[in-house]
Amino acid sequence: MIIKGTSRSGPAGLAKHLGNAETNERIELLETRGTIAEDLRGALIEMDTYAMGTRCQKPLYHAAISPEPPHRLSAEQRNQAVDALERKMGFDGHARVVVLHEKEGREHLHVVWTRIDIHHMRAVSDSHNFRKHEQVSRALEAEWGHARIQGAHHERSGVERPDRTPSRAELRQEDRTGIKGKDVKAEVSVAFQASDGAESFRAALADKGYVLAHGDRRDFVIVDYAGGIHSLARRIEGVKAAELREFMAPIDRASIPTISEVKSLLRERSGKEIGNELAGDDDTMRRLREAKAEFAAGDEYRRGGDYVSQSLAAQADFERRQERLRQMEQDRQRQAAAAEVTKPAPAEEITPSRELSENEQNALDRLRAAKLDAPDVSRGLGQQNGAPGAGHTRSR
Repeated sequence: MIIKGTSRSGPAGLAKHLGNAETNERIELLETRGTIAEDLRGALIEMDTYAMGTRCQKPLYHAAISPEPPHRLSAEQRNQAVDALERKMGFDGHARVVVLHEKEGREHLHVVWTRIDIHHMRAVSDSHNFRKHEQVSRALEAEWGHARIQGAHHERSGVERPDRTPSRAELRQEDRTGIKGKDVKAEVSVAFQASDGAESFRAALADKGYVLAHGDRRDFVIVDYAGGIHSLARRIEGVKAAELREFMAPIDRASIPTISEVKSLLRERSGKEIGNELAGDDDTMRRLREAKAEFAAGDEYRRGGDYVSQSLAAQADFERRQERLRQMEQDRQRQAAAAEVTKPAPAEEITPSRELSENEQNALDRLRAAKLDAPDVSRGLGQQNGAPGAGHTRSR
């Protein structure tokens, strides 16, 4: 059995993920406890509001409980697993939501608790959560007779640390791009083993369609042709981060693009073309930084993992948009002023050569109001004994 979990915010987004019927064959809301709302979205939003009286930025704890095939948990076993994890995490009696997903014939549970102890208005600590997950998993496997799965944090007993399993973010990226992380790892590991230096490794990555970039929190990442982001250290078999950092030392970080810069070009070109150009052309780097334009602003929303980061990114994007609107308004005003300067002066009005009678003046005013040619009318009015229809009105 594998249990994964983490603290998070964003109840609306979590509700959308848990209720996504496109990626799951079956979805069933098994339980809502401790909330007035009985629907998934309403319950999660209600649980999130408990944090308003605290300083907690990630008030929800989302866990997934996945038994190894071919095992399927009975209703009693599901409740036992959820209750055991609740006690281990210290969420006893907290409001919770339980959702059952079935995908490709495999069932797994999603459980969301509020971390807020409403009696003391404080958040329960989520420290050492990976170890607690494994302790619950090992105990349930032993009780139910399931095959034991070796974890990385509990009961190692000299056993080599197993490979890490993909995170939820990595699994979502695989679904979105269709590129499996294990396939990327195989290709990148081969390229690394065949390279005698950092620059040759960079060229080998470009040849396979990956662009080397530097991330916000990691020294080096690679971006695949579909825009997926991979930690370089995690995509090379048997190499630790410190060893990779030493191997990549000859490459100047200023010479490689950021993630958002690479993504802005991937919209138009292949990763192989971009990688080859960036590997040997400083002018391309300058053009790349100029070409990213609006992408970086939108990308800020995906970087922040909590409410504060998201809010700061939204505020920065709002200010950028306001500045752009101000510039657009200034351009419009300049264009209007330029058009006013070049606008032709109105033609001078020709006054009649003699004083008009009252009837003639009234006729002239009516013609002016109808936007007819006043000079022609005035000349017609100045004629004596004009022909019928010439615009002459006999004075009485």
